[in-house]
Amino acid sequence: MRAVVQRVSRAEVRIDGRVAGKIARGFVVLLGVADGDTDADAAFLVDRIVGMRIFADAAGKMNLALAQVEGALLVVSQFTLLADTNSGRRPSFTKAAPPDEARRLYQHFLSLARIRGVKVETGEFGATMEVDLVNDGPVTIILDSREK
Repeated sequence: MRAVVQRVSRAEVRIDGRVAGKIARGFVVLLGVADGDTDADAAFLVDRIVGMRIFADAAGKMNLALAQVEGALLVVSQFTLLADTNSGRRPSFTKAAPPDEARRLYQHFLSLARIRGVKVETGEFGATMEVDLVNDGPVTIILDSREK
């Protein structure tokens, strides 16, 4: 499971012009589910993301986690994070999980984050979406559950 995590001051995702999810301070998480990922991969990433200390403390150092700043998550499914660009010019997406399994693990990821007390907003799995965000910093971190 792969995630691109961006610290944001605000973000929203729209589907067909309608706002599907919107947050103020927090993280935008672009989440890709790989073939062979498990519930343990989702748990690993939720733990890393929710516990990541990349918000500034009173001294201006990256030292605070999401809960300490009352931040939220905007989680957007993005199978293209699993693109294989090693041959040719057209990416292959064969490393992405089949849609039914990817949807299940995406939903499991969301459930685990909510159980941790995090406010979670989302796009819509499989939809064409527009994501607007203001990257705060900028701070962008890439996580992969297979690189534990």
